[in-house]
Amino acid sequence: MTARTETQSIDADAQPDAVLSILADPSRIPSWAPAFADMITGDANQGWVAVKDGKTFRLRVVMSQASGTVDYLREIAPGREGGAYVRVLPHPASGSVIVMTLPLAPGGDRTILAATLKEELVRLVGLLDAPKAGR
Repeated sequence: MTARTETQSIDADAQPDAVLSILADPSRIPSWAPAFADMITGDANQGWVAVKDGKTFRLRVVMSQASGTVDYLREIAPGREGGAYVRVLPHPASGSVIVMTLPLAPGGDRTILAATLKEELVRLVGLLDAPKAGR
């Protein structure tokens, strides 16, 4: 079977609840995943709308605090959703392990997707570290 996703992980000093609090706010996605969206507006009650390169799409966020999961879903075909799947696990020593899986678009370049995913995870951890560093 040809791989259709890319999964990577990163360790973070922040506790799982701190990671989930950033992930639970979709309006923060452009600060750590600018390849996904330039802007996200809305709210959990009215729904989220993402804008990328002038195109808008609805975004559904499914979160389970207890399971440490956040899924960012959009319609990829009529009646079919897909998107980014994030798992936040307690690190055995301290902090967290953040695992993210992204779909590889048809005809997409796995190397580019892998580099983008790594950059997004690094940016996310940077947001978690920013308050400590006074940034």
